[in-house]
Amino acid sequence: MPYPQTMKQPPEFFEGAEPELIYIAKKLSDATRLESILTAAGVDYGVEADEYQGGVIFRRIRTGAFFYVRPEALDAAVSAMSDAGYVPAATDTAERGLQ
Repeated sequence: MPYPQTMKQPPEFFEGAEPELIYIAKKLSDATRLESILTAAGVDYGVEADEYQGGVIFRRIRTGAFFYVRPEALDAAVSAMSDAGYVPAATDTAERGLQ
């Protein structure tokens, strides 16, 4: 059953836990689609704008949307993302056999 509102959480939601980076959206359309996917799956998440380095030959600093979940939500988030065709950020999911 889809959730009627966003599962997006404020920074305080992550207090006392080490947030897991699950994805860096480089385009607004990717970020909004992933928000919809996580919300439909009932996964609480946090998102913040931050900088990353892009390019191979001509390196540039770019801004993206960094998505985080609490450790206990990692498996559900990775599953929802994978079902939708997203490749999760490098986490310990490879060790769990989810990547």
